[in-house]
Amino acid sequence: MVQTAKEVGPNRYRESFGRYYEDFQIGDVYEHRPGRTISETDNTWFTLLTMNTHPLHFDKEYAKASEFGRCIVASPFTVSLMVGMSVSDVSQKAIANLGWTDITLTKPVFAGDTLYSESEVLDKRESKSRPGAGIVTVKTIGKNQDGVVIGSFVRKILVAKRGHGVEDRIDY
Repeated sequence: MVQTAKEVGPNRYRESFGRYYEDFQIGDVYEHRPGRTISETDNTWFTLLTMNTHPLHFDKEYAKASEFGRCIVASPFTVSLMVGMSVSDVSQKAIANLGWTDITLTKPVFAGDTLYSESEVLDKRESKSRPGAGIVTVKTIGKNQDGVVIGSFVRKILVAKRGHGVEDRIDY
């Protein structure tokens, strides 16, 4: 996680997180910490919030009869958690997410698993339509507590250049 502090007055500082476009280097890998242990409640709430009615996510008796033998975490929750874990390193200074591709979910995730993720910078280029920004492409992978890869995705992000971010334009 990239953290800096800006002096906003005498003996007064404001923390700031994230990277500007210039801070990204192709090939760099950012390990996102802390990890996050997923609870049964997390999974149940997510299924309720998103109206995901598949019983494999919340019906223990149904799940016992499945190949997994127990409830699995809803895969959109897993992807959302991986994205969230990456924000302070990858997209805290983003203007917009431009899209996700190549989403893979290679192993099931269960309540009680702890998820860790990391992102590798695959590409970056200056924006053709926004001179104060650039486009960064990262691949994020998620691993469980045993180091087993549970999924990955590629994400493109429009990121502000230094001096062009929202934090550079407002004083809050």
